Amino acid sequence: MTEAAWDAIVVGAGFGGLAMAQELRRIRGLRFLVLEKARRLGGTWRDNTYPGCACDIPSHLYSLSFAPNPAWSRMFASQPEILSYMDEVARTIGLEAHLRLGVTALAADWDAAHSLWRLTLDDGSTLAARNLISAMGPLHHPAYPDIPGLAGFAGPTVHTAKWDHTLPIAGRSIGVIGTGASAIQLVPELAKTAGQVVVFQRTPPWIAPKFDRPIKDDERRTFARNRWAQRYFRGQLWWAHEKRAVGFTSQDPKIVAQTERLCRKHLQKQVKDEALRAKLTPSYTVGCKRLLISNDWYPALQRPNVALITTPIQHIEPHAVLDTNGAAHPLDMLVFGTGFDAQGALSRVPITGTDGISLQTLWDEQGRSAYLGTAVSGFPNLFLMTGPNAGSGHTSQVFMLEAQAHYIARAIATMRSRRATRMEIRPEAQARFRTEMEDRLGHSVWQGGGCQSWYLDRKGRNTVLWPSLSIDFWWRTRRVRHRDYAFTASPS
Repeated sequence: MTEAAWDAIVVGAGFGGLAMAQELRRIRGLRFLVLEKARRLGGTWRDNTYPGCACDIPSHLYSLSFAPNPAWSRMFASQPEILSYMDEVARTIGLEAHLRLGVTALAADWDAAHSLWRLTLDDGSTLAARNLISAMGPLHHPAYPDIPGLAGFAGPTVHTAKWDHTLPIAGRSIGVIGTGASAIQLVPELAKTAGQVVVFQRTPPWIAPKFDRPIKDDERRTFARNRWAQRYFRGQLWWAHEKRAVGFTSQDPKIVAQTERLCRKHLQKQVKDEALRAKLTPSYTVGCKRLLISNDWYPALQRPNVALITTPIQHIEPHAVLDTNGAAHPLDMLVFGTGFDAQGALSRVPITGTDGISLQTLWDEQGRSAYLGTAVSGFPNLFLMTGPNAGSGHTSQVFMLEAQAHYIARAIATMRSRRATRMEIRPEAQARFRTEMEDRLGHSVWQGGGCQSWYLDRKGRNTVLWPSLSIDFWWRTRRVRHRDYAFTASPS
């Protein structure tokens, strides 16, 4: 069964879907639908429920500008509080009238004859849309390590993004593979009740102190009474994070050195043992991998029931992990804090454009690229949220998503005002943008900081991050450069 064509369909109801729905609501008479494969909205903050899960961007900055929350309980909100906030935003903007839960898009195909996107759903039905917006997000599909013997491990295995709360923790020997953003939040919590926690570290992260605290009652009252006070506070947080980007984007030695001193001082203060401190000191430039914040990671590693293993893993046996020195580490359970398949997330749903080529095939052959992280030549009326090079390496991704949502809504409004049925980024405009990204990222710490990170593709190109300040992205997405697009007008 095929319904009448929608003006726009948004796939995904995380922060990107919320920001996009708010912008589409402002276009008079626009019929739009938001599809979400899960039974509730929330995206990353619905899926990640591991113990200790919280945001590493301050709460007042990691929120939607049109929906300020004066009631945040802490400077850095926990997962349940963020998810509750997203539910409240959805109620406030009336998302329910546009939302379908429990619906999975299996494929999207461009119908050139009718200038429509046709979506195949998991229940066998189809939907048609004049514009298709992917808000599926890059931090969605867990990445698992390829370790010999893993399939033969006899105990339970769990990824931080698919946490099983029925698994017993108390008294058990738990191995944690990975030392990224999720692991540094999880391990201190596991260590409180587990019999032993064995952390397998391949590369140590740079860690800065976490300036967290409860937000005082009088502060919350002030923010509730005076929205401008909250905006001012948010603005201070935003500019503080923008300053950090200057060092990351240009590898300014003074700024980088300042950040590194902060991290080294934090490590030295919390870890007195020189041998352990050496194991925890990165050899790459600060910022090359995501800069993490924690006050309890280093103390957790020094608990008597926690062991840090820096020898590479050779093999996994049914009841132990064997390292390359031949040492066996007996374990009851394995936890993977190994992040996400950020490079392939946006193309997991097959999207087929004008030439019968899927987006995945195109990117496999040519590398991931999208104009302003949003539009791809050969895929008219398709808009990506957090597409290639639209990610933030220093500030709130929610800010980036709002800028992108504004841009997409402007593009759709432009099509309507021109009475166009088709809008496609010109190949030369996309090529110019790709060259610009590669040139600018070549000077960044993310590209030249001496590390391997999930920001880089198989060829070593950074196809995830925006190479400049977030205000630059905001400015570039305030208007649509019509000359960069080809428009096809509808028959009169």
